[in-house]
Amino acid sequence: MTPAGVVDEIPIVTDSDVVRVRQSVRSLAQQIKLSLVDQTKLVTATSELARNTLVYGRGGHARIEVVTDGRRTGVKALFHDEGPGIPDTDLALADGWSSGKGLGLGLSGARRLVDEFVLDTEVGRGTEVTVVKWSR
Repeated sequence: MTPAGVVDEIPIVTDSDVVRVRQSVRSLAQQIKLSLVDQTKLVTATSELARNTLVYGRGGHARIEVVTDGRRTGVKALFHDEGPGIPDTDLALADGWSSGKGLGLGLSGARRLVDEFVLDTEVGRGTEVTVVKWSR
């Protein structure tokens, strides 16, 4: 099994970087033996977040790592940008809301697909989203 800790830092500046994030997340999810359904949920959520980092955050980076809480192992993905930030987080997290440019999931869809979801944003400072999917 892959030891807990930082595994992959990926700059997100082009479409191919979004693909690299998906590949890294899928690889780690397979290594820790997440179910196929949980792998798919995590890859889908992180793909949306990587795309948001590129499109709305004007680029940034992702940090993908294997984590443990002593009882279980998971994949943690952190997305950081220094873009304009999200002016209305309630709207951005509302079910069914999307700007129309992503996968159509929006942040609320990504949040539903993972076990932990933390959004930290400030207008003019950028956005950081952290998600975790735990093994069952």
